[in-house]
Amino acid sequence: MKHPLPTAIYILCAGAVLLSWSVLRAASSPVKVDGKEIRLEFDSTLHSRVIARFDGKEIALGPFEASETVTIDGAELRDFALEGSKQQSVRDELGAGREVSVTGIAGQVRKTVLATVYDAFPRMIFLKVRYTNQGKAEMKVAAWTNNRYSIAAEAGAAEPAFWSLQSGSYERRPDWVLPLKVGFKQENYLGMNATDYGGGTPVTDIWRRDVGLAVGHIETTAKLVSLPVAMPDATRATLELSFRTPQALKPGGTLETFRSFAAVHRGDYFQTLKSYSAVMQKRGLKFAAAPASAFEPIWCAWGYGRTFTPKQVEGALPVVKKLGFGWVGVDDGWQSSDGDWGLVPAKFPAGDADMKALVDKIHSQGFRAQIWWAPLAVKPDSNLAKDHPEQLLLNADGSKQKISYWNDWYLCPADPAVLEHHKKLVVKMIQEWGYDGLKLDGQHMNAVPPCYNPAHKHARPEESVEGLARFFQTIYETARSIKPDALVEWCPCGTAFNVYTLPNLNMSVASDPHNSWQVRTKGKTLKALHGDATAYFGDHVELSDGRQDFASTVGVGGVVGTQFTWPTGSGRNNRLDLTAEKEQIWQKWISLYNEKRLSQGEYRGDLYDIGFYRPEAHAIRKAGSMYYAFFAPQWQGKVELRGLDRRVYTVRDYENGKTLGTVRGPAGTLDVQFQAHLLLEAKPE
Repeated sequence: MKHPLPTAIYILCAGAVLLSWSVLRAASSPVKVDGKEIRLEFDSTLHSRVIARFDGKEIALGPFEASETVTIDGAELRDFALEGSKQQSVRDELGAGREVSVTGIAGQVRKTVLATVYDAFPRMIFLKVRYTNQGKAEMKVAAWTNNRYSIAAEAGAAEPAFWSLQSGSYERRPDWVLPLKVGFKQENYLGMNATDYGGGTPVTDIWRRDVGLAVGHIETTAKLVSLPVAMPDATRATLELSFRTPQALKPGGTLETFRSFAAVHRGDYFQTLKSYSAVMQKRGLKFAAAPASAFEPIWCAWGYGRTFTPKQVEGALPVVKKLGFGWVGVDDGWQSSDGDWGLVPAKFPAGDADMKALVDKIHSQGFRAQIWWAPLAVKPDSNLAKDHPEQLLLNADGSKQKISYWNDWYLCPADPAVLEHHKKLVVKMIQEWGYDGLKLDGQHMNAVPPCYNPAHKHARPEESVEGLARFFQTIYETARSIKPDALVEWCPCGTAFNVYTLPNLNMSVASDPHNSWQVRTKGKTLKALHGDATAYFGDHVELSDGRQDFASTVGVGGVVGTQFTWPTGSGRNNRLDLTAEKEQIWQKWISLYNEKRLSQGEYRGDLYDIGFYRPEAHAIRKAGSMYYAFFAPQWQGKVELRGLDRRVYTVRDYENGKTLGTVRGPAGTLDVQFQAHLLLEAKPE
């Protein structure tokens, strides 16, 4: 029920502690929380709306909504009668800012919204909401929602009216970046969405041609939230952050939500993700710089499949060296059993000595050696599963959580015995066998369900979810303690990367892309999150359009790689054979990659909107020059070269060695014609 608004006159007493607070306005007036480029407005029912403030112009993104709600005793409380508001200056890990406290009442529930803006993050507003039981009876809480907003379509906008960044992980492995269509709806639940699919980064974004809106949370451990995005009709799209949290709220007790945010932007989602990353780094997440060797191109023996032999790997080394690769990867198929991770006797009859001999052979040809591994997975018939069932992750009903792809079971990442087992395996692979890098693989690595195994004595089942990042931290730190320049590649096959694991790797991956669009959009997304110092691997080129689209990886500053087989007819699929014709193509692109090494440049994802700018464009700054990659099935017309200094540049098609003319910065235009892609270098005169 609604309560009448208070009529008391506020009095500030000189010398009192309350002098640090100031009443913003009478409770009957809207409350405004102003950041430099964003405003949040609350009405008399504590509904709110977001306003973007760019270049002196204010853009209301949608109507007032029941933006923060709680479901108690089976009913969603949406309307809270505004009591009042106050503000104070704050300084914390995010810097100097201003906090506005807004309070309201619905029945026996008091709602307090703490909205904070910071000087360092002018386009973001951070929220924390508290619900207090002021009654005499216990209340049952089922869920809460923060930052529920609509963004209106521009009048007369052509389709698509909106583009969106999605954060959920699903077995169908959908695009992370996509245009919205009427009827679209995706829950983006960051828990398990299939037996071995889940997790993600807790940010979603919707943008139109002139403005965008993102929401998310900034907790420092993974939470089982949902970030649903929908386009119910042609006039609007919606997004929010929600959390199912069954719990009892005793009289006088308070429920506090996670710390969430709303952010506005122009262009696509890139700058918002960069700002989110900066916030998380201030909160303790530190992303690892890759060693220089991480930017060497990669050849992987996966083309031979699980039945590979050491002889096949060794036989391919001369052509791998001739083409200019720096890494050789030994992939799935070396192990006797997932979980035990012993060696297959038929391939390595002398055991560890044979594996070490293979690594020595790779090293003798001038390569670094990388080994494939699927941590946390264990075969039901493995010795580990038989001898130590107490290490398994168990569901609430006592069943074992299955990893469908390998027909394995999950181990619990928060169990100390599991951590110790994996730590010993890292020592064996890096120190005893001599590998220089790990390829950690599997969609199951991105998330785990809550663990109910009583042997682990978890204080809460969610300790497994929150402990996943610490598990990978153990692997990363152990590898680097043995070899400081060890490569730790993390490939969560097709899932939207769990941001909490990103500090525990120095190479992210396009992770089994369905097409070249995913190679490019995953690259843009990951570079926004972990920056340029962490390497991004475009995955095997055979997974791209036409199975040979090196340009998509090169154009976004990725490390190139391949799984070709040689000699022809020796692999699991003749489409992977390195024929004489393909060898010429591979030679051209590996040479071009090694010459430019754009993977070590500065990716300028802020310059072009990947949704609305056409042709699709990417830019990289390196050594004073700007490099551009344009993509379209066919294009004839102008392209704009953005991000230049105020000087003259000579522009070359560096793939084909053609000079196209000159332009003058900061933004020059060229008339061009191309199919599939165009790669340009703008070099200052």
